[in-house]
Amino acid sequence: MENYFEFYKLPVSFHPDAAQVKARYYELSKAYHPDRYAQGDNTKMLEALTLAAHNNKAYKTLGNTDATMAYVLQLNGVLEQEEKYALPPAFLMEMMDINEAVSDYEASPEGEAARAQVLQGIQEQFDNWQAAAGKLTQRFENGEITQELLLQIKDMYYRRKYLLRIQERINKFAAHQ
Repeated sequence: MENYFEFYKLPVSFHPDAAQVKARYYELSKAYHPDRYAQGDNTKMLEALTLAAHNNKAYKTLGNTDATMAYVLQLNGVLEQEEKYALPPAFLMEMMDINEAVSDYEASPEGEAARAQVLQGIQEQFDNWQAAAGKLTQRFENGEITQELLLQIKDMYYRRKYLLRIQERINKFAAHQ
């Protein structure tokens, strides 16, 4: 697996410094811009195109919190592409309540009051997620890189994905109103 952190000369982190990521991206964009190699041989041009594409992928990944979380978990071998992950039953029960509230919102003629209630419930879940995930990732940043911790962060990653799907459902429904 390509290591974007090594490519950008940054430490592996769930929260890479945004200014450093951006600065390194622009620096490498200039260095590997294909126009700089237009007069060169095909090998150098192909290498520049490959490195420019790698730079774009690195920036896109490290510039997005969710993508960075997934990437760090993949680097550490605890997250697989298209993995079927089973969330804990207690979390799923909480989400069932929120999904029922979303269904009520979708079926209710008054709309806005139900939507506000659903959005408040989702926001509370995101706030809880942020607090819990922040504690876990901070432990990683402090050098505690254990399989157990990474698996806990993985669980938080999938919880967030679940919450984002519910939020997307709400937003799609509201957009069609």
